[in-house]
Amino acid sequence: MSYMQHMTIKPILIHPDPRLKKVADAVPDLSDDLRTLADDMLETMYDAPGIGLAAPQIGILKRLIVLDCVRDEDEPRQPLIMFNPEVIQSSDELNVYEEGCLSIPDQFAEVTRPKEVRVQWLDRDGNLQERDFDGLWATCVQHEIDHLNGKLFIDYLKPLKRQMITRKMQKLKRELARS
Repeated sequence: MSYMQHMTIKPILIHPDPRLKKVADAVPDLSDDLRTLADDMLETMYDAPGIGLAAPQIGILKRLIVLDCVRDEDEPRQPLIMFNPEVIQSSDELNVYEEGCLSIPDQFAEVTRPKEVRVQWLDRDGNLQERDFDGLWATCVQHEIDHLNGKLFIDYLKPLKRQMITRKMQKLKRELARS
């Protein structure tokens, strides 16, 4: 893994930011630049630390997400890089998870989503992959794909709660701008 030295940790956009509300463009074909971007995104996600990151969160409107839901330090990492990911099947059974987001730091809320999803995507080498996800992985992959469609987890919440979180983020951004 010698390429690890060249990774760059990218700044993560904080909500509200217009780029987080835009629909990302499909990746027409894979380039070395896009592979490097994916590696940088993984490094940024691990550094944050988080379990998922979408390209729009670092200001790049491309359909690219990375995730790794292994939280146990003793377990080997399971990084996934997905170009043009798409949910092709969802279970009727739902699951509620308390979600957070690197673009909405320190704010958490329960979101209901399908418990299991089948996702299709292009991997780092341009091969078409398909896999079933459940539990935390299913929640995470849906959350990240939402980012590609300009949707945040707080969009699932009632307006009052959503506005409250947005105001906290506006305040945080003002404080960060001053420091």
